[in-house]
Amino acid sequence: RIEQFRAPVQRGIAMRASIVRPFWLFIWCGFCKPHVVFILADDYGWSWLGHHVRHETAERAAEVHTPNLDSLIDSGILLDRHYAYKICSPSRSALQSGRLPTHVNTVNTGVTALNASDPVSGFAGIPRNMTGLGEKMKAGGYRTHMVGKWDAGMATPQHTPLGRGYETWLGYFQHANDYYRKNTGLQATGEVDSCLNAHTDFSFYNSTYRGPVPDEVSRSSKCRRSAAADPSCYEEHVFKTRVLQIIDNHDVTEPLFLMYAFHLLHTPLEVPQSYLKLVDSLVSAAGGHFDSSNRRLYAAMTYYMDEAVGAVVSGLKARGMWDDTLLVFASDNGGPIYEPGASNNYPLKGGKFNDFEGGVRTNAFISGGQIPVEKRGTVHTGVVSIADWYGTLCGIAGVEQEDRKAEAANPVLRAMGLPELMPVDSVQQWPHFIAGTNGRGGSLHLSEQAVLLWPYKLVFGEQPYGRHTGPQFPNCTTVHSLQSDHGPGFVDVKVFGSAVNLSAARSKQDELVWMESCGDVGCLFNVDADPHEMEDLARIPQYSEIRSNLASELHKLNSAVFRPHRGTDSEAACLVGLRNGGVYGPFVDVDGFYRGQEPPSIVERLEHEIEHRVFDQIAPESVQQSVVAQVRTALPQVREVLAVNFDSCRHSVLV
Repeated sequence: RIEQFRAPVQRGIAMRASIVRPFWLFIWCGFCKPHVVFILADDYGWSWLGHHVRHETAERAAEVHTPNLDSLIDSGILLDRHYAYKICSPSRSALQSGRLPTHVNTVNTGVTALNASDPVSGFAGIPRNMTGLGEKMKAGGYRTHMVGKWDAGMATPQHTPLGRGYETWLGYFQHANDYYRKNTGLQATGEVDSCLNAHTDFSFYNSTYRGPVPDEVSRSSKCRRSAAADPSCYEEHVFKTRVLQIIDNHDVTEPLFLMYAFHLLHTPLEVPQSYLKLVDSLVSAAGGHFDSSNRRLYAAMTYYMDEAVGAVVSGLKARGMWDDTLLVFASDNGGPIYEPGASNNYPLKGGKFNDFEGGVRTNAFISGGQIPVEKRGTVHTGVVSIADWYGTLCGIAGVEQEDRKAEAANPVLRAMGLPELMPVDSVQQWPHFIAGTNGRGGSLHLSEQAVLLWPYKLVFGEQPYGRHTGPQFPNCTTVHSLQSDHGPGFVDVKVFGSAVNLSAARSKQDELVWMESCGDVGCLFNVDADPHEMEDLARIPQYSEIRSNLASELHKLNSAVFRPHRGTDSEAACLVGLRNGGVYGPFVDVDGFYRGQEPPSIVERLEHEIEHRVFDQIAPESVQQSVVAQVRTALPQVREVLAVNFDSCRHSVLV
């Protein structure tokens, strides 16, 4: 039975386009299929979009330089109620699979996880036998390419972007990496894995090559201190160059599906020096300065991302593709308001890692030549889930959204006593964008702790970073709070997949991560009348029935949450990575997958042998448990020392 999962089930991927193409597609653009460019930002804070600060002070508005994004919104449709999950991987898994995060993946599992007893779901990310968005678009006749962050699984070839239907991919697998060195580390992911974060995470895959990005300049970190305006080894430069290459080389007679997933604005906060100078000049001209080093970095990274989006639009226009393009822009979750994440979702409450609006309501819009003229410059207020893009794009491609591959796997999974795969629950939103109607009038399962039934939202349990921030955040007050041991620190530190708290004392841990408790009663908000979640209605008698109904709905929804055992850190991931250039990649059923790489040099072989021995020494469970215990003891003792490096107060623009 396990052999049935060694390769994807191919039958039933798509029905005939003549049967399933929705009637609204013909009205929209005749019998054509538009190019689709999907741009996904990472950890993009609500208040770092220029459109949202147009009415703020000149000083604040100067910090947020997004003229290209703002222009696209002005000529497109702003999606004012776009919801994602509160952390990265579940949102990305939902986007690529068409399931709500609660039906595909609710955890940021490390990519090296393995549960050998479950050949379908015993890994990080999307289960093996779910059909990917790229596969659907390819079935609809699209050429499919992806660039950037994946974070939806890695363990087998089927988990990779190629396995999910993309013809080519340049990017990285994990939550983040270093923008220059391309390795992982605590500043990037907040984790130490069984490979001791020793591998790089920067790959290029196509039909003839699968391995580390082959360009040495792109892989190096030599340009970190470069004075060049856009250094060639900066990761986002490499991504942007690849995206423009795809557009330049594309046969415009075929529809293009291009997924461009930025690393920006995720930690580590790194950006070319030239962009720091640019934001300094803008803010100085407005009579202000950045009092937080991290806020300055985040502003410069936002500037870079906006320019990269502008370059994509210019590239499409130069090829004569813009009028036939639908451009989608979204973020995978709200901005992180802990340090060193340094984002801001003002005036929304909270941020990444919680279910308040700042954590799950994200910046999003659609634009491009395919937006009807009468809809340009409008705001869509209907509820949209990040999972809805799967069904929406299936409709545009003229293929069914149902997942026949997953359906075919379920009888076997049932016989093996393993978790069955959930069906696609994506909503095709395009008709609602055009009509201005709410495509999700029913409940939206935000997480196991939160449900939205418009206009009410009910949130339960402990919610880190459950605070409102000011318009300029972080600031010197934030830095002083952090360095005087009052937070906001990082809530999700892990070693070998095990959680490590900043403090052994529960009360202190809660203080350090700005915990808000909604408890068993819950926090109830009318997010239409009170979008900033200022008034908790849960204990007001006139709302008791609404609270009770939402609590019952959440209880029912939670009974169907997809919770497979995804396993533990596997040494196999480290060893296979060593054999393939010291880079993270698939490590299960990989015979014949990797190809086109140069054999390692003698020096590289020696280095790999040393690393192999180290991995062997830390692989035993008893050793890893001992290390975790030691870190749990040590981290509370050194957290104040570490916090000094997470941000600094800048008392003058010249500092």
